[in-house]
Amino acid sequence: MDKININEEFVSLNEEWAPKIIAESNGQSVRILKGTGELGWHKHEDEEKIIIVFKGQLTLRLKSSSDIILEQGEIYVMPKGVDHCPVAQADTHFIMIEPS
Repeated sequence: MDKININEEFVSLNEEWAPKIIAESNGQSVRILKGTGELGWHKHEDEEKIIIVFKGQLTLRLKSSSDIILEQGEIYVMPKGVDHCPVAQADTHFIMIEPS
């Protein structure tokens, strides 16, 4: 596998809230996204998801507890089965690691 420049990968994204897989290992996918505004409420029944903010700020609204606010360089593991609604400040870039 060749090395990956994450900055270049983010530049290549044309759509918001459209994940792009940039790497896979041991049954896990590394996906990058960019977004602005609210994605909508959803949950992942069967898997946890690691979320890393690369640029900007991402708020994870949770029905079951207080909001989680992630700044650049911060990470959060979203537990499976938790209703959440991601809300991103303008041009927020983040990385998700989740089962393929």
